[in-house]
Amino acid sequence: MADLQRFDSVSPPPGAWVPMRRIARRVAAPVEDFLHTEAGGGVLLLAAAAVALVWANSPWGDSYDHLWHTPIAIGFGDWRMTQSLHFWINDGLMTFFFMVAGLEIKRELVEGELSDLRRAALPAAAAIGGMLAPAGIYLLFNGGAPTRDGWGVPMATDIAFAIGVLALLGPRVPSALRILLLAVAIIDDLGAIVVIAVFYSSGLDVTGLAVVGGGFAFLIAIQRLGVRPGGAYLIPMTVMWAGLHMTGVHPTIAGVLVGLATPVRPWLTKDQFTDIAKRAIEDFHATERSGADPIAPLKRLIAAGREAVSPVSRLASGYHPWVAYLIMPLFALANAGVRIGGIDFGIDHTAAVATGIVLGLAIGKPLGVLAMTWLLIKLGLGKLPRGVSWSGVCVLGFTAGIGFTMAIFIAELAFAGAPHLPVAKLSILVATALAAVAGLAVGRFALPRRVTDPVAAELSPADAEASTEY
Repeated sequence: MADLQRFDSVSPPPGAWVPMRRIARRVAAPVEDFLHTEAGGGVLLLAAAAVALVWANSPWGDSYDHLWHTPIAIGFGDWRMTQSLHFWINDGLMTFFFMVAGLEIKRELVEGELSDLRRAALPAAAAIGGMLAPAGIYLLFNGGAPTRDGWGVPMATDIAFAIGVLALLGPRVPSALRILLLAVAIIDDLGAIVVIAVFYSSGLDVTGLAVVGGGFAFLIAIQRLGVRPGGAYLIPMTVMWAGLHMTGVHPTIAGVLVGLATPVRPWLTKDQFTDIAKRAIEDFHATERSGADPIAPLKRLIAAGREAVSPVSRLASGYHPWVAYLIMPLFALANAGVRIGGIDFGIDHTAAVATGIVLGLAIGKPLGVLAMTWLLIKLGLGKLPRGVSWSGVCVLGFTAGIGFTMAIFIAELAFAGAPHLPVAKLSILVATALAAVAGLAVGRFALPRRVTDPVAAELSPADAEASTEY
């Protein structure tokens, strides 16, 4: 609707009643503005978590549990697969979350901050420190206990929440700090994906591996045939998902495989697109005189516009709204509903789990990020980006401690069927709140208010938006 509003300056759509359309635009405008803000996804995620918590601890708490355990079957012919609604959200829909993560990782590795070793060194070191320190703190309290498998929980960073917190700080945050956080969070996601695949998967099934290999081979084959990325990619992803489910590896990794296999280069160059677009527009005008079908040149124009953008960017842009505003909030709604009154704090190692997760995320993350960044600079292997101070690195460290989505996801794997899962989830929520408040507080008092970005000020508007230089 936002794009169509631009035509209103010419005339309203045929058949539209202008007063009613103006009212609809006034109602829709704030919603569209919210959905286009960086903080929008994080706010919706927070709202979904709050609803889950209130619902689970209300007199209707039983309905919360019953809903997510509702069995849902899919199948064809004589084949049926019946799983709970909770399973289809965590193991099914979250595959698209991991696919978007894979697309972002691929884009950064090929043409973004991580494509150059010199620029990648600092965020890589910060991310590694931000993963090792929380895991070490958790193991400090749980190393000799049966709950030690939860060490991966405090390693994760929630990009949506973290970027949302930076957005709330407004002009105090230079673009270089935001870019640095994105790079750190993407490397963090890559580390979490490796941890899930290697440490939180059961024994491998050879038949399942064969199915995964077949699905991946089919994906490569359709690429070689010239099939462009889009809906067709869902077929091999589904095959790989089924194979991974059979092997014992978490099936959401199928989304990562598809994301990493998606081409980065567009089919058409800007000059080729311009040439095709000009001819399509000329042919469209010619149809008025010849009486030919005007749809054909418009289809060429739409197809050219699609192929002038890299498949990685196009798919990430297309799926991101669904992931940010539907899948992630639905995941939060299904997983954040911890019955606080039902947590048995008398269970062995409950305090150790809570302490390890809270300290790991709220303290371990900033300590790890700061320590590894300082060490890299001390060794002369990197330097702080232009416009980023040590106060900014502190803000980055605290916001990296916002674990939420990925942390809850790993907790579901680490404590599946264990009585420690509720306290682990509650600890993640507490740690996320502490990290967000700390990041906002440090940013509010330590970062100076900026009228203009010192990095972006040296660039043209287009360059400032697309800049990959810190």
